Amino acid sequence: MKTVGVIGLGYVGLPLAVTFARAGFDVIGIDVYSRRIDAIARGDSYIEDVPSAELREVSERVRASTSFDALADADAVLICVPTPLTRNREPDLGPLMDATRSLAKVLRRDQVVVLESTTFPGTTRERVAPLLEESGLAAGRDFHLAFSPERVDPGRTDFTMANTPKVVGGLTPACAERARELYSEVCEQVVVVSSPEAAELTKLLENIFRAVNIALVNELAMLTDRMGIDIWEVVEAASTKPYGFMPFKPGPGMGGHCMPVDPFYLSWRAREFDMTTEFIELAGKVNQQMPYFCVAKAQRTLNDRGQALKGARVLVLGVAYKPGVSDVRESPALKILTLLRAQGADVSHDPHVPVLNDPSLSSVPLDQGVADADLVLIVTAHPGVDHLQVAQRARLVLDLRGATRSVAGADVVHL
Repeated sequence: MKTVGVIGLGYVGLPLAVTFARAGFDVIGIDVYSRRIDAIARGDSYIEDVPSAELREVSERVRASTSFDALADADAVLICVPTPLTRNREPDLGPLMDATRSLAKVLRRDQVVVLESTTFPGTTRERVAPLLEESGLAAGRDFHLAFSPERVDPGRTDFTMANTPKVVGGLTPACAERARELYSEVCEQVVVVSSPEAAELTKLLENIFRAVNIALVNELAMLTDRMGIDIWEVVEAASTKPYGFMPFKPGPGMGGHCMPVDPFYLSWRAREFDMTTEFIELAGKVNQQMPYFCVAKAQRTLNDRGQALKGARVLVLGVAYKPGVSDVRESPALKILTLLRAQGADVSHDPHVPVLNDPSLSSVPLDQGVADADLVLIVTAHPGVDHLQVAQRARLVLDLRGATRSVAGADVVHL
């Protein structure tokens, strides 16, 4: 295989395209957004994990288009489109179904099609395969179909696609083998499982594991807040046990493209089997309530200093969903900003993310924001920020991430 098509050139697709191009493949990238196509043509990356210099290095091998017709030349096609939730927190497979229908029109014999978009068990076999077979070709006989979950962790440099094991589940053993051969070109280890369903559930389990444990420690944080116990001290003490315990840190909730979304894909699917996934549902409820708890704690923190939240100037420090990135997808900071505004606070945020769209808000310089704020609310602890200095200069700090635990004093409050 020498030519790979990538449908969806976002946080998953663009790094994947560059990875295959650097391995010597010709890459055909497809995206519905023409601005992304134009940016790639200029060699300008819009994804933090792909520096523009790296994109330009492989520019001769990467061809981007809005037309699916170009995929007829591909030996393999990787589908990396979004799989979000509806307003009712049910799976929205619209983008995936649209992409699959478009691919079916140009699908040719012996191509390898791999779905990387996170979804519920059964999607590859029950939803994707029938649409692709509208081409007149049979999955597993005329073309190869597999599922291989993306494992992108934006901002990480220690674990990349090359050294993160790649899980693959094929519709048939031959499908799995063709997918394994493809990914072996760019991954050090490929783990083949028995079916697409096993691979689909593998990705969900990874993120549900984190979501449930984060919910557990967040629930304990709310309890210890009432009990007057330092949750950070408790987690650190428990972490000294050399076996049987894995530390998770409390915080304002979960964000990103996976953990706030993926568990609901499985809980929705489980209802079709007359089962309620109670751990998953409860974890989602706890994590979704954390922004409300954090705003209530901000209100109490100000009240203890004789000031109301209404009219107070609050600097939200860190609006991205994780440290070191500017990605705000599903970030709990967005809900916190909205809730603070609804209670009459005068809110601002730091310049790590210059502009927010929802809520609409422009950043302020960090020094100015700290100097003007009645309360600095640390929501995400970016590595480039000296939080100890912030704590020394600010009138009042509420730290939701434990970044200032070494600072003692009544003007620094921790989750």
